[in-house]
Amino acid sequence: MQRLLLAYETLMDPFRREEYDRRNFIFQPELKFSYRAFLNSRPEDESLQSRLVFFDLLHHREGQALDLYDRLMEHEGFGLDLYLDREDYMDCAFLLAEEYEHRLKFQPAVELLLDIVDFENDQPYFRHFFLDVTERLRTLVCFKMPSQLPASEVIDYLNRLIDLDLPAKDIAFYLKKSAELYLDIGDPVTATAYLQRGLELDEKLAGTKKLRDRLAPFQTA
Repeated sequence: MQRLLLAYETLMDPFRREEYDRRNFIFQPELKFSYRAFLNSRPEDESLQSRLVFFDLLHHREGQALDLYDRLMEHEGFGLDLYLDREDYMDCAFLLAEEYEHRLKFQPAVELLLDIVDFENDQPYFRHFFLDVTERLRTLVCFKMPSQLPASEVIDYLNRLIDLDLPAKDIAFYLKKSAELYLDIGDPVTATAYLQRGLELDEKLAGTKKLRDRLAPFQTA
């Protein structure tokens, strides 16, 4: 009873209560919930691990996010889009693509961006920000990949871009770039066909004079 009365008096006296709270805080530190620790608590759970990838990307742990994503991609049938909602997946994929590009890993970056294009064409989400996606694809495939991959592999990626639902001028540019690469690997016939397709889409297609000069010796009278 004496303890109960003392506790009651402490609660009723603001000064004694403040002193009690202060001491209680010192000896019993506040417990805080860690969302990241929760996500990381079950490494076998692909759903939680997928959300951890996105969480780390948003909290300046890009390297850890990418390393975890690489490990998850080793699981058969895994896909982030299976566990994140559509908008979160698209945001996450774009951030992952940025990090891959920073690490000079252009192929996985392009694969993620191509996936975003499919999602965006199916139902717009990025809208005017979608230009960032298409410009990044253009830079990666046309100007960065050629320094890493054989021309034939870059052509494969260009053909995938050509098949996308993009503005005609963009497609024309990719056709011209493909024509240049086909000529580089000794196929002037296909190069000519691709250039012609590009000009049909954009008769003012820039940068064709040098390509035409290179093709001239292969033209029949």
